[in-house]
Amino acid sequence: MTPTRKERRVAGKALRDKCAKDVHATWKPHAKRRDPVELLVESAANRMPQLVPIRYGRMMQSPFAFYRGAAAIMAADLVHTPVTGIRVQACGDCHLLNFGGFATPERNVVFDINDFDETLPAPWEWDVKRLATSCVIAGQHNGFNKADAREMAVRCVEGYRQHIHDFAQMSLMERWYERVRADDIFGAIRSKKWRKQVEARIAKAAARTVLEDDFPKLASVDGGKPRIKDNPPLIFHETIRGAEEYADAVNVAFRKYRKTLSDDHRELLDRFEMKDIAYKVVGVGSVGTYCAILLMMAASDDALFLQVKEARESVLEPHAGKSHYANRGHRIVAGQRLMQSASDIFLGWTEESGRHYYVRQLRDMKIKPLVDGMDVTQLGRYAEWCGWALARAHAKSGDAALISGYLGSNSRFDKAVAKFALAYTEQNERDFKALLKAIRDGRIQTLEG
Repeated sequence: MTPTRKERRVAGKALRDKCAKDVHATWKPHAKRRDPVELLVESAANRMPQLVPIRYGRMMQSPFAFYRGAAAIMAADLVHTPVTGIRVQACGDCHLLNFGGFATPERNVVFDINDFDETLPAPWEWDVKRLATSCVIAGQHNGFNKADAREMAVRCVEGYRQHIHDFAQMSLMERWYERVRADDIFGAIRSKKWRKQVEARIAKAAARTVLEDDFPKLASVDGGKPRIKDNPPLIFHETIRGAEEYADAVNVAFRKYRKTLSDDHRELLDRFEMKDIAYKVVGVGSVGTYCAILLMMAASDDALFLQVKEARESVLEPHAGKSHYANRGHRIVAGQRLMQSASDIFLGWTEESGRHYYVRQLRDMKIKPLVDGMDVTQLGRYAEWCGWALARAHAKSGDAALISGYLGSNSRFDKAVAKFALAYTEQNERDFKALLKAIRDGRIQTLEG
């Protein structure tokens, strides 16, 4: 018979006997820890060689920027840290800038995780520790002292613990439907000035249209034909293959993608016609991978941009086990749908020339967090929201009662992970300096972009 929620919480509490909450405070480099620069170079394999220097150029800007591109390094480190044995669908690259606001298909604004390139079933602690560490690094990046930076991590993990407890009280269907809504965020903001700023950003995002805002920036009409504007090295068209060969390959891949959509979304997609495709550099960790944008038109005044991102092996796979999805884009889409409260209606996957991809809308009322400008109060509150959103994702994909039983009601786990985050922040700083040294020594090349 299936155990009750109470019985699962008791089982979670019993896990403290084999993995005490205090042991999560420890960070010590493994005796055979690999050279972090070597791992970065290894992760650059099979990327566009002309773009890899841009990736390093972005990572060298600060320890926080470095951390965003160093998910593979931390994954190799986390495998040597204590775990309870409870697994969830993990984000795999859980940091503060991989959260934000966006619109659901019903056009409601929610706050959630928004990057799933590395998603895979894995220990829940790995996401929590990576997120908490990003809180400390962001705090230091914003000039906070060590105590305040540590407090960011405590508040993040506390938000996770308190909300995983709330989710554990819900029925399975209640957890599945749960969302962190814009109104929930507004209710947690005490500052009238900050609330107005957030409301203004949401209103601005809601007012954006593809035709009036995105199209003029990304495309133009030449001789009556819409075309994506080149902006090398960040946006550029295919030059290696012939036009006809490339068009054939794109059309085959697009037909494969189309089949991954539901019937109603496929019908909607069919009302648009593909007009152009171009490569586009995105993010930090993704720089150099094969990413592109598709310009779709339903009429001369009705445009849609789709983003096509290469799906590579998750950084977690060498440590948590291989994905059972044959297509790595399928892995990302399935993980995203499982973890997010609502996903893009055009989310799907495909493959071309042996590479795997996933597809989504380029922008859909996306609201990026302005972490750089946050003070102690704001970043602390934002850290709590991220912990809340992560708890919701883990509760949807894993056993919330088991995790809640393990965490309990006191702050011991929060403080332990905050201590780990402080120690790993120092490790990240050492790894960042190793990157700078490799650049000075000419071991790797950089390029602004």
